[in-house]
Amino acid sequence: MVIPLPVKPERLTKFLKPYVLKMNFTNKYVSAQVIHTPTATVASSASTQEKTVRLSMEKAKENTRDVAAAAKIGKLLGERLMFQNISAVSVSLKREQKYHGKVKAVIDSLKEAGVKFL
Repeated sequence: MVIPLPVKPERLTKFLKPYVLKMNFTNKYVSAQVIHTPTATVASSASTQEKTVRLSMEKAKENTRDVAAAAKIGKLLGERLMFQNISAVSVSLKREQKYHGKVKAVIDSLKEAGVKFL
């Protein structure tokens, strides 16, 4: 007699969140990363500290810590996620972070890039 493998009910798989977006804002830089929670590895990340991003922003005389920089990081992260075929993420906000300002800029630009939120 062969016992079939257990199948997770659809209601459980609907609420699993394997990819989580985490954002960090300092006085100089904006960074965001998507973490694959089952393996605890970084799936993709973007930051204004990256050499190519920083040089392009310095050349255009843009600030690396304002809302426009956060929107640029969100767009870059969204493109990288779509390249890796990651189409849905969930958001993990810290207690002091509200959906306003830089946080809103990152999330909205990710939505424009085609990433869905759980």
